[in-house]
Amino acid sequence: MDWDHLRVFLAVARRGQMLSAAQALGLNHATVARRINALEEALGEPLFERRPSGSTLTEAGERLLTTAERVETEILNVTEETRAHGAGLSGTVRIGAPDGLGTYFLAAELGRLQQEHPDLIVELVPLPRTFSLSKREADLAIALDPPEEGRLVVSRLADYTLGVYGAEDYLAHAGVPEEEEALAGHVVVTGVEDYAYASSLNYAGHLARFAGRQFRCAGVAGQMEAVRAGIGVGILHDFAARDVPGLRRILPGIGFRRSYHLLSHPDTGSLARIALLRGFLTRRFREERARFAP
Repeated sequence: MDWDHLRVFLAVARRGQMLSAAQALGLNHATVARRINALEEALGEPLFERRPSGSTLTEAGERLLTTAERVETEILNVTEETRAHGAGLSGTVRIGAPDGLGTYFLAAELGRLQQEHPDLIVELVPLPRTFSLSKREADLAIALDPPEEGRLVVSRLADYTLGVYGAEDYLAHAGVPEEEEALAGHVVVTGVEDYAYASSLNYAGHLARFAGRQFRCAGVAGQMEAVRAGIGVGILHDFAARDVPGLRRILPGIGFRRSYHLLSHPDTGSLARIALLRGFLTRRFREERARFAP
């Protein structure tokens, strides 16, 4: 079976459109269509249902996808081993992670790792509501809720805690609430429910029910900056907030515990650069366990 045909097949399967696949591959639309037709003729079955809105995998296409991904991984392995012979690790590894973890922990950690491997490119991207490791939208992902199905390798990285914080200047003029009911006289900084991509983010409404007013910000970094600026009080990650000057943890009876999970695709785990990053993350989270769940 021609690898070029499989490469085109993977691009269409991942992007859902022949035109988009053609642009990604640097080919014209007719070439992509011709190679898909040739592959379908060789297999004797249609691989896509072609509609004006895009191309959807048939049952035969779904079966071929698994095989094509394994072939792709083997080719990547051979390429990587050849490239690495007598040289250091190189290539690109993309990791998706929640924005708070990415901003307040991973950016510095992964930056230091890349300094040790100057030919390695690490891409840190914010975790969207949905993502696909099989479509190579990321090589690794850190998620709050582990998936209940799918061909993924899942390992628990660490638990982390959250608490209620306020800026010292804000608390000096607004007063320090001693109980939840006292929040009626405060602005509460919360997330935006429509942008909560995981059920583990369901703590946002805990303070809101007692709040006098609310300021909602979808991102963790935005919530942190709002609390730091004295907009109000809010629930923040302890590992991010505890060392920030001018922030004070209040309402000690309110706390939350959540978990980070590392996800990877079983077919790419043997790639040296991905294995390196996976091992690095596992070790650093283990070493910083007390920081995440003090």
